Amino acid sequence: MFLQRLLRKFPAASALLAFRANGEPVRQPAFTEAGFAIAVQCWSFKEFTLFEAIEMAAASGAGGIELYPGQKLGGPHGEVKFGTDLSNREIQSLLDYLTKHHIAALNFGVIEIPKDETAARKIFNLAKRLNLYGITTESLGSLDVLEKLAAEYDIKVCFHNHPKPTALWHPETIWKAIEGRHSNIGICADIGHWASSDLDPLGVIRKIAPRVHSFHLKDRASIVEPSRDQPFGTGIIDIPAILNEVRKHGFAGNVSIEYEYNWKTSLLEIAQCVGYLRAYSKLKT
Repeated sequence: MFLQRLLRKFPAASALLAFRANGEPVRQPAFTEAGFAIAVQCWSFKEFTLFEAIEMAAASGAGGIELYPGQKLGGPHGEVKFGTDLSNREIQSLLDYLTKHHIAALNFGVIEIPKDETAARKIFNLAKRLNLYGITTESLGSLDVLEKLAAEYDIKVCFHNHPKPTALWHPETIWKAIEGRHSNIGICADIGHWASSDLDPLGVIRKIAPRVHSFHLKDRASIVEPSRDQPFGTGIIDIPAILNEVRKHGFAGNVSIEYEYNWKTSLLEIAQCVGYLRAYSKLKT
């Protein structure tokens, strides 16, 4: 098994298995006591296959994953890439592997979604088959068809921000575009990318909290200077205050840990992030 080989290579990682939820299957969508789900964005494990990423997410103590398009499935499917072209057999194999490792698939992205409804529907069909909570995208130009399908399929559409100078770097762009739209239309708050754009993440959240449906959560050493991702609680981003703010508005989505550093050896650090979120979820706020 891949995970056994990994643990032999990094002996300290064996302790991570204790973080798993007593070996019991997670509840969809892997809710914590705080009402949100702890997930790992599989992009954090982009150097590995999806089946390997599932094992690593389970070892980290997370309850779920956020899938991304194009990752190789691995396992019995080798070079087959995750996306809308998967066969029914491959989808069922993925679902079985998630169940085996007590991990819930929660979200899918970041993915480009066209204005063409027939093409966009393929993405929603896949999300429905996997029983996903949401889809993460930056296709704001497809908003009309996304709103229609989000309501029809009862799936959240979470508009994501990359750093400036990308089109959606400033939260006001998304905020104004989705004003008055269906409640399933909202925001995927990438905290680290706001910091990279010289924005105060907590200040941003205080303005847009009612429409935040999911997170790509990061911690950084600095807001005004470039800095790498690091374990939650070791940087300057006030993660508890950010989570407190969205929870005031009933946030119940996925908090996806997206760790873009130490690509091949980040499991221990991701587990620290999971532990931080689990500890936060136990606090009385």
